[in-house]
Amino acid sequence: MRAMEMRLPVACKPLSERLGRDTKKHLVVPGDTVTTDTGFMRGHGMYMGEEKLIVSVAGSLICVKALKTRYIGEAGDIVVGRITEVQQKRWKVETNSRLDSVLLFSSMNLPGGELKRRSAEDELAMTGFLQEGELISAEVQAVFSDGAVSLHTRSLKYGKLGQGVLVQVSPSLVKQQKTHFHDLPCGASVVLVNNGFIWIYPTPEHKEEEARGFIANLEPVSLADGEVISRLRNCIISLVTQRMMLYDTSILYCYEASLPHQIKDILKPEIMEEIVMETCQRLLEQEG
Repeated sequence: MRAMEMRLPVACKPLSERLGRDTKKHLVVPGDTVTTDTGFMRGHGMYMGEEKLIVSVAGSLICVKALKTRYIGEAGDIVVGRITEVQQKRWKVETNSRLDSVLLFSSMNLPGGELKRRSAEDELAMTGFLQEGELISAEVQAVFSDGAVSLHTRSLKYGKLGQGVLVQVSPSLVKQQKTHFHDLPCGASVVLVNNGFIWIYPTPEHKEEEARGFIANLEPVSLADGEVISRLRNCIISLVTQRMMLYDTSILYCYEASLPHQIKDILKPEIMEEIVMETCQRLLEQEG
């Protein structure tokens, strides 16, 4: 007879109640009344009707932020995107926005960081720099009137992404931070960017190896690094499933809470809730 693993779901309260959080209503849906107090000003995501503030999108109370949304670009944002088309003197890039973003040939450094006038030979070699399906990190240079985003990769910290795993989440779940590139002590690094495309990759042994440009490292990832990346990927999915904000500390705490479990078991509902609850408790203790 073969042994079977069985885990019975525990009879427990919802996660928010188990952590002792305030159980008052914090979520609203379109059509809900936010307040009848005339002292509040109408903001984005609300409209005035019959002397009441009424919600027009699903999100948080008063300051409404949609639970699921497309990326809305702002100049200076750091993004991760996928090349979808090579056009004349530019690339179209999928960045989780309503419209495709654009990376102009003139808005990138040539391989090696060369700064020179683009020649006809360079333009003919465009497909050698970036091809359809490849991933890049970039910075938003400008946002057009229709909402389309123009990108640039003029810094060597931006460019083609090689080894690693992409996880796509709602941009509303990524905590806004000044730093987007995080080296975690577990041996992997994450790129947490504004558009919800999260890149997980092995931490380079030498910092100078991290300069990206347009020459990607395509060497096979070691088994140990692959396991760390896979565990981080499952931890991020667990946090997203429980609507937890993603930032370097929450991801690291979730990773550490998952260590007693096998990687393939992390996404089991009961284990996922157990891991996320432990993560929440550590975050609350840290906040004091």
